Amino acid sequence: MAVSKDVVDQIESLREQIRHHNYLYHVLDAPEIPDIEYDRLVRNLQALEEDHPDLVTPDSPTQRVGATPIEAFGTVEHRLPMLSLDNAFSADEVRDFHRRVVGRLELADEGKKLAYAAEPKLDGAAVSLLYVNGTLQQGATRGDGRRGEDITHNVRTIDAIPLKLIGDDYPETLEVRGEIFMPKAGFEAYNKRARETGEKTFVNPRNAAAGSLRQLDPKLTAERPLDIYVYSVGIVEGREMPDSHNDVLDQLQAWGLKTCPERRVVRGIDGCLAYYEELGARRELLSYEIDGVVYKVNSRAEQRELGFVSRAPRWALAHKFPAQEEMTVLKGVEFQVGRTGALTPVARLEPVFVGGVTVSNATLHNMDEVHRKDVRIGDTVIVRRAGDVIPEVVSVIESRRPKGARRVKLPARCPVCDSAVVREEGEAVARCTGGLFCSAQRVEALKHFVSRRAMDIDGLGAKLIEQLVNIGRIKTPAGLYYLTKDELTSLERMGEKSAQNLIDAIEHSKETTLARFLYSLGIREVGEATAASVAEHFGGLDGIIAATEEELEMVPDVGPVVAARIRAFFDEEHNREVIARLRKAGVHWKETEPRASPKDGPLAGKVIVLTGTLESMTRDEAKDRIQALGGKVTGSVSKKTDFVIYGEKAGSKLKKAQDLEVETLDEEQFYALLSGI
Repeated sequence: MAVSKDVVDQIESLREQIRHHNYLYHVLDAPEIPDIEYDRLVRNLQALEEDHPDLVTPDSPTQRVGATPIEAFGTVEHRLPMLSLDNAFSADEVRDFHRRVVGRLELADEGKKLAYAAEPKLDGAAVSLLYVNGTLQQGATRGDGRRGEDITHNVRTIDAIPLKLIGDDYPETLEVRGEIFMPKAGFEAYNKRARETGEKTFVNPRNAAAGSLRQLDPKLTAERPLDIYVYSVGIVEGREMPDSHNDVLDQLQAWGLKTCPERRVVRGIDGCLAYYEELGARRELLSYEIDGVVYKVNSRAEQRELGFVSRAPRWALAHKFPAQEEMTVLKGVEFQVGRTGALTPVARLEPVFVGGVTVSNATLHNMDEVHRKDVRIGDTVIVRRAGDVIPEVVSVIESRRPKGARRVKLPARCPVCDSAVVREEGEAVARCTGGLFCSAQRVEALKHFVSRRAMDIDGLGAKLIEQLVNIGRIKTPAGLYYLTKDELTSLERMGEKSAQNLIDAIEHSKETTLARFLYSLGIREVGEATAASVAEHFGGLDGIIAATEEELEMVPDVGPVVAARIRAFFDEEHNREVIARLRKAGVHWKETEPRASPKDGPLAGKVIVLTGTLESMTRDEAKDRIQALGGKVTGSVSKKTDFVIYGEKAGSKLKKAQDLEVETLDEEQFYALLSGI
């Protein structure tokens, strides 16, 4: 019967897509689609070719295991092909595999006692290592399963791969197969350095491992934090190997080769599925990425009896976890507002099942990330969700970008309260200026205000705060101190006893410290330590409210940025009104005498810069001496600088001072200045 042109075209289209993505992944180290989408393409092609076997051609991707090696590396012929594994994506598919194994081996009792060697399916790069008389002679990639790339020089740089086996009972020729991977911590550290230096980052640890192995300069590979677990043998000459797969791995480990500590022998289908569930529950705790588990019939004699199909063994199966990465369409971008007014762009997605849940929203972090990834509305994007981590948009598939895809724009006004949105120079985050007037900030600000290290109001949890804000009862922290018992008992799930306890806790919180009160206000950059320093320096709140930025900078550890934040907070009339209402409600603290004011000191009004190393005191000690005498220490030299104090190894600041004809003092002259005062 003639095959329709649509089927022929569909098969050829799938082959072209798979070849394209093989090239991106294996040759360019730049995968464009997640693994799950690639698997779908392959499975669709397999299904069509099974229905139409006469259309199968030798060059179809289904007849290959991997990609053709590139010419930059030498070629290695695998004497024993490095085959791929068939994949299962459901428990039913695993049961079907087990039934086939049981049937071929003609086992009784549904194979309940059949032993499987189970181990994690590592997400890295498959390699072959050849040892001759115990010495590493060759390393090769899987390639297309029959020919791989010679990466000997690169694998020699990996500390986890022994150059010489332990003992003297190893075979004359031993080929081992394993997975080279980049641990999670190493991957994050590498990408962090790459971002800091403006270099290309890796999309995921698997891509990082593959790309590292295919460096033409072994020194670059040596710099990458790579590891390996071996999982099987290939050619073995000169020695018999143990009868079971697990015992083979034990033997390899005895010779100094690393095997996965999570491997285990399980019994029957129930043992396989229980292992899958148990390992899946611990997946995020592992130090390396896995994307499933592998089951292998443990008996090597039974493996030989089961044999192979063209591209995979009949005695092994890869059981994949739900995909952590998926493709979907970005329908729009909205902006969420946090406690400090930070605007976070959130992608609204065509719902997609990823990481075990349906995802319709994903974070874009900030506008710098939006621009770096060139995310546009209408794009097809890759979304990642690992464990309980908030889903994020990882990258854009530019080849699928539709005409009319729109760039994401930062809103000029807050989407919640319509206040102005500002983005300060040098900051990745844009912020709403609405403060406590912004309802989005209000909830978070109140949560912070009542927290244990702030005003410590026990019993006032997040849900209750949200309820009070949503009904319009609380608009500022001051409103908490005007709540009544009757109002509280009218709320959902609030009994008389709970209401009274909360009223008592609010009343108790009125007696606090100035440091706690300052911290509770949620001023940007003002943490507990800074709040304590400011409180100790000024002694009372009125002095802080009236202080200039220059006076605030006299506080130890308060620099220009923090001083500006504090000053801006108290410059807002509505913030001062809230504080006045809090004090009227009875919130109080013991005020102390301020430190001796330096504003009338002998160095009052002088702008001073410190540079180089002082022998007799630290830079911090020198700063304290200057500030105690009324001087202001800044970090940069300008025409407004009165003089520069320099020590050993003074750098560009001293030269700039000389260029601007700013007075300079060495350490001896600095001491003379202090002595003269």
